Amino acid sequence: MSNSPDHTEIPEAIVERRRRRSSQLIWIVPIIAALIGISLAVKSYMERGPVITITFKNGEGIEAGKTRIKYKEVQIGEVKSIKIAGDRSHVVVTAEIKKEAEDLLVEDTRFWVVSARISGNSVSGLSTLMEGPYIGVDAGLSKGHKYEFSGLDRPPVVNLEAPGSQFVLHASDIGSLDISSPIYYRRMQVGEVIAYELDKDGKGVTIQVFVRAPYNQYVKPNTRFWHASGIDFTLDAGGVRVNTESMVSILLGGIAFQTPEVRIDSQPAAANSSFTLFADRESAMKNPDAVVETYVMMFRQSVRGLQIGAPVDLRGVTVGEVGKISVELDANRKSFSMPVEVKFYPERLRASYRDGSLQGKPIDSHKMLDSLVENGLRAQIRIASLLTGQLYLALDFFPKSPKAKIDWSRKPPELPTMTGSMEEFQTALMQILQKLDQLPLKELANDARGTVQTLETTLKGVDKLLRNLDTSVLPESHAMLQDMRKTLGEARKTIADTKRTLSAAEPLPQDLRNTLRELGRAAQSLRMLSDYLEQHPESLIRGKKEDER
Repeated sequence: MSNSPDHTEIPEAIVERRRRRSSQLIWIVPIIAALIGISLAVKSYMERGPVITITFKNGEGIEAGKTRIKYKEVQIGEVKSIKIAGDRSHVVVTAEIKKEAEDLLVEDTRFWVVSARISGNSVSGLSTLMEGPYIGVDAGLSKGHKYEFSGLDRPPVVNLEAPGSQFVLHASDIGSLDISSPIYYRRMQVGEVIAYELDKDGKGVTIQVFVRAPYNQYVKPNTRFWHASGIDFTLDAGGVRVNTESMVSILLGGIAFQTPEVRIDSQPAAANSSFTLFADRESAMKNPDAVVETYVMMFRQSVRGLQIGAPVDLRGVTVGEVGKISVELDANRKSFSMPVEVKFYPERLRASYRDGSLQGKPIDSHKMLDSLVENGLRAQIRIASLLTGQLYLALDFFPKSPKAKIDWSRKPPELPTMTGSMEEFQTALMQILQKLDQLPLKELANDARGTVQTLETTLKGVDKLLRNLDTSVLPESHAMLQDMRKTLGEARKTIADTKRTLSAAEPLPQDLRNTLRELGRAAQSLRMLSDYLEQHPESLIRGKKEDER
């Protein structure tokens, strides 16, 4: 039996050709997947918002992939990366903003890091204690788009969308003001300080303030601004004055403004108008003088108590103020003179012309002052307040004063002066003291001592006489003897007081005149008693008659 395989039992392989259509369908799936991926990528790209960069001085509180960007507490973006700038002066934050928030990215848009902060009289960012810091956005109002920004160091005091007006103030120094210091109008807070900077020449500061609507309408072209910081304590020729706006201004400083009543109905000032920031309300509300002339007044007395800014007064009306005080050696007299330079406002004398003839016409101050000086107008230092010891300059008429004339060729011209009232009082007092010093008080005291000793001897003799008569006179004269003893007792008391007064161990008091007067009365009583006894010696035996008592 053969074991060889039977080839006839093996089936024949049949080759079947692959269908062309099936092979084409296999490629459709990856193509569709690719199209879907491309569409998703295109959609993602189209929906992707702009990428911006923000520079900050440091990256405190900012984390990539975590720190959010919010506008009005709504998230509009997220920080993607943060890196240090090449010059290491700042950090650069790259953030992605949502597409719908792209309109917020304009030239004046502002960014800052929001965190818990205590600034001035406000507390902000407390929510970040739980959620962490985020970047705040204040949308600008300009039309041009921008994608690179410089972040603020601190939150803006006022949003750009807040209704109101900004103004510019110029001052010699910042005082106690700071960002967010309050602005007051009639003691109501109506705005804040939003920025300040030193002037380029270094001679002052420029302060930007914001006044909220509707209070910005009260800022007129002639409105006056002044420092309302702390407590305004003034001690000058007008006395003592204390003024303040509020407790907040005492602690944090502030600015107040007011418009003079004469022009309070004028149109509101335009935004970004410039104003002067005065040191205090008194300086701010002074009427501006268009004409200011400078004069000098020479004094040869002490000017202690006279300060810069002290008023020049003409019978109660301020017509100027002290501008400068100095000292000058007078070589001819070998003494010192005190030149006081004053600012004179001749326009304030216009009201003296009651007929109105000079209305609208300039005043010829030279001619006017020549006439006044010829009639005795002089400057004099006077005391403004006994409490403060402040002095002021008074212009008044002294018809009996020596003739004087203004030399207009001198720069500045010199106004004639008179010795002050205090100086005259001191001179008169010294003259009185000198006369008192010339009185022979020592000789008078010696004479008084001699008189007292003589009186004392006389009293002893009279007393001895009364004791001898006491036992020999009639009862009717006892009353008279009692009167005489009473008179002698008063005389002894007066003499004792006089001896004590004239004692070398004690200084001569001011009541010496009163003591001598009492001594004179005692001497007069003894003289009257002596005269009566001389005329009526029998009264020692019979007593004084009833009709004589």
